[in-house]
This record gives sequence, C-alpha cells and structure tokens, in this order.
Amino acid sequence: MRRVYLDNNATTPVLSEVMEAMRPYFGERFGNASSIHHHGQETRAAVERARESVAALLACRSSEIVFTGGGTEGDNLAVFGKARPGDHVITSTIEHHAVLNACKHLAKYREEYLGKTECEVAYVPVDGRGLVDPADVKRALRPNTKLITIMLANNETGVVQPVAEIGKIAAEAGVCFHTDAVQAAGKIAIDVDEIGCDLLTISGHKFHGPQGVGALYVRKGTLLEPMLHGGSHERSRRAGTENVPGIVGLGKAAELAIAGFERGDDRKMAAARDRLEKELLSIEGAGLNGAGLNDAGLNDEAAPRLPNTSNIYFDGIAGEALVIALDLKGLAVSTGAACSSGTIEPSHVLLAMGLAPERAKASIRFSLGKQNTPEDIDFALALTAQTVARLRELSPLWPKPAVSQKLGARS
Repeated sequence: MRRVYLDNNATTPVLSEVMEAMRPYFGERFGNASSIHHHGQETRAAVERARESVAALLACRSSEIVFTGGGTEGDNLAVFGKARPGDHVITSTIEHHAVLNACKHLAKYREEYLGKTECEVAYVPVDGRGLVDPADVKRALRPNTKLITIMLANNETGVVQPVAEIGKIAAEAGVCFHTDAVQAAGKIAIDVDEIGCDLLTISGHKFHGPQGVGALYVRKGTLLEPMLHGGSHERSRRAGTENVPGIVGLGKAAELAIAGFERGDDRKMAAARDRLEKELLSIEGAGLNGAGLNDAGLNDEAAPRLPNTSNIYFDGIAGEALVIALDLKGLAVSTGAACSSGTIEPSHVLLAMGLAPERAKASIRFSLGKQNTPEDIDFALALTAQTVARLRELSPLWPKPAVSQKLGARS
C-alpha cells in the first residue's frame, strides 16, 4: 500500500544528511564530551559546532544555547527556571501542554504548600483566528509578574502570534519573555532580537532532526534556575552527560533549515499547502480553522500561519473516524497535538478560538514536511474527498438528499 505522511507537526522523518552526520557518534567517536583526553575533546568539538549551527538558526550567540532533551524540557526549564511561588505568570489559552501543565503545577504548588487559593497564572484569550491580542497581555501585567510565555506558532493551527509586540511589552515592564518556538523553528526564519525574547524553546524532531534533543535559547544576562542538579554541564544550566549524537543531528538539521530558507523551501511548501487547502475547502461543509469570523458571521482574513500547516473542519463527521479511515487507505494526518492523541475531549486550542465542540471534533490537521511531493498532495486530495463523502453517507449528523417516490400501483 502506498503511504503518505502529512503529520509533520507531530514529528518529521530524519533527513539522510542528519543520519549520516550522527552515525560516527554512535561508534568510533564515542567519547564523553566532558573528558579532557582526545576522545572527549573530539566529541566536545562536535557539540560546540552544533551549538554554533543552532545559534545561527536563531540569530544569537552560541553561548546562549542550552541543549535539552526536547521541547517539553525546554518549556519546563523556562517556566520553573524563572517563576517562583508567589510570582505571577502570563500565558495564553492555546499553549502546548508543556507550558500549560507547567503553569498549572506552579499554581497547584502555591495552593498546597503556601495555603493560598489564588491562582497566580493569567491565561489571556485568543480571537476567532487564534491570535493573542498584545493589549490583553499588557492588561494582565501585575507588579509581581515575572514571566510571560506566549508561543511563536501554534502546533495545531499553525497560527503565528504577534510575539515581537509582546516582546516590547515585556521589555518595557522589565518582565522575562519566553516563547515556545518548537513548531516554528526550521519552518520560518527566527531572529531572537527581532522577537525581543529572553528565552526560546526548539525541538529537533519538528524540523527533520532526531527525537529526544532540543535547545533553549537563554539571552545573555538572564538568570535561570536549573531543574536538573548534578554536574556543571551546559554552563551549569542543564546537568547530565550530553547526548552527543542527538546534538550533532540537531546541529545538522539547523544547517539544512538555513540552507532551505536560502533556496526558498518555505515558499514552495506554502504553495503546496495552499493547493491542498484550496481543494479541500471546496468540499461542502469544510472550513479553515484560523480564518475566524467577522461581525457579519463571514470568514475573515486568515491569520498569519506556518507555511506547512492547515487545520480544516469537515462538518457532519468525527475527526477521529476520518483520521482512522484515511490511515487505513494510506494517509497519515491527525486531529491535533500528538501528545493529546486518543483523548475524547475536543482540542483546547479550537475551543479557545470559539469553535463549537462538534466542529472542533470534526477538525483535521494536515502538516507538510520536506519529504512531501506534488504526488503526495494529489493522493491526499483524492483520498480525503472520497473518505469524507463516504463517512457522511454513514453519519446521522449530515443531511441526506431527499428521495422522491412515485406513488401508484405497478403495471
């Protein structure tokens, strides 16, 4: 069976160039990067080359890069590394659970151990397009606000947030600003100075690097309490022997992403996504999540989005049923975040955007990667249209055409 993978926001296949760069560090170049002998210094050099490559991807100093075990660790290190019981944190209702659950844990700690019931986390809303209003962030500021954490691009809708405006608000207030750029890195150009962030999280497996490795950008002068305590690795910010093969792979993926921007790969991917989107939206009862509704109840201009992501609802069917039916025919898509797969609850992101639960449950995310071809798009278009039609025939939620009957006796 032919199989087409359009769930690249969950994870991406590791590129052959990345695998080749990693290969020696599983065998002959095995040294501990903290050792002072030849074997250790050989791998230390590889780690530092990768650090420079990741820094180039984010337009920052290599000394500002801390390697982590992935996006969740980076987000948690940003939240717990800056906020303390009694502090105030501002985040949004559409963040990844790596941020949301870290913030909830912080609030729970206050209640259980400090005897205070007031939650010191403010959750700013989004509009119908999934965009945070910077004015809401400014209004949420308090004298004890220590951290603002708003994602750069949403993992379910691909909507890109106005982080540069939020960065200015944070700087004026003297508040640390973290942005979760896990879905954005490698897909759109990132400049930490243009954003104005103090902390920024990325993860290798979201842009064709290996799983289990990521990085946290920490602006020079930003104090950060480590979560892991042990050796003085990563300038005492992240204890533990470095995952050298993973770090090398992350560095190579960063190099390839930079080269892709220079070739215009992001524009080509956006064109492929737009073709997929245009055809799918021609299906009756389909709509784009991220377009929103204006005061007249009509689709408004779409929010800025990642070039590879499209989140579309198909009224009258269950999204989980569509994902399973497509997978049985060879197409891999998703209903949203991979870490929430299997939940019976509708997406918290789509609900925050104002979608009714029924429509949120009828939504599917298509996310492209570097490996996808025009033929993959053709396959996805034909199969999705057929499968949606078939499921609607079986669905009690979709109106059936009236059947006319001739009355009278047969001759």
